[in-house]
Amino acid sequence: MTIIDGKQLSEQIKDELAEEVHKIRKAGGKVPHLAAVLVGEDPASAVYVRNKVHSCEKVGYKSTLVRRNATATEEEVLQIVHDLNCNDDVDGFIVQLPLPKHINEEKITLAIDPRKDVDGFHPVNVGRMALGLPCYLPATPYGIVTMLERYGIETSGKHAVVIGRSNIVGTPMSILLSRKSKTGNCTVTITHSHTKDLPGMVKTADIIVAAIGIPEFVTGDMVKDGAVVIDVGINRVDDSVSKQGYRLVGDVKYDEVAPKCSFITPVPGGVGPMTVTSLLLNTLKASKKEVYF
Repeated sequence: MTIIDGKQLSEQIKDELAEEVHKIRKAGGKVPHLAAVLVGEDPASAVYVRNKVHSCEKVGYKSTLVRRNATATEEEVLQIVHDLNCNDDVDGFIVQLPLPKHINEEKITLAIDPRKDVDGFHPVNVGRMALGLPCYLPATPYGIVTMLERYGIETSGKHAVVIGRSNIVGTPMSILLSRKSKTGNCTVTITHSHTKDLPGMVKTADIIVAAIGIPEFVTGDMVKDGAVVIDVGINRVDDSVSKQGYRLVGDVKYDEVAPKCSFITPVPGGVGPMTVTSLLLNTLKASKKEVYF
């Protein structure tokens, strides 16, 4: 059994990006510039954005953080998006979700210029991904396919079962695994709350992507020997022994599942670190104009 160390791989890719930025700066080129918009005081969002800014600093990117409190109007946020769309120095930007309830997230996402949509959420990028055209991939699925590629995990001809059908992870992951590509060519089954005999379906998988948001949902009896298990979940569960009063677990019951796997991602330290790194990779593509429309 091999543990897919997302933290270590993330640091390795950041070192590669730092070297790339050094070459760009030495040649007098434009250093990549990533902006982030944070509205409100959601603690998890604040931590995530802070990690993005720190990662930008580590690799030598320019970063901008635009903060507004939770009372900001939808019109204010749309104006921020418009200004970033028009700012030629900003290569890509993200609007951190969730937004306060009075702001329509779909309207904000649609207002982002697809050429700067380094989160890969705009319908233009999603559509281009489905067609196999140049695009910005959603950060978490991008991180997963990068892990599969870097660890030399064979996907062609394999049966992949994706648990969860969100627009952020499950659905794009099913598309990427089925595409004609180096980390694709899978036969993909996407499962969800209405799937009949979901445990039985998961048991047939060569590759499992668990993104259902239920703590330790995938148990040992649901996984066949030699499966590759990618755990996207990150859930807080009460733990009286822990100093914080809780511990983090994934959507996979790790202690039961890991001994049966050929490869598995841990939680924390698996998929999570690769999500931010994928955002940096997308920003470099934006800076170099590698994605054309």
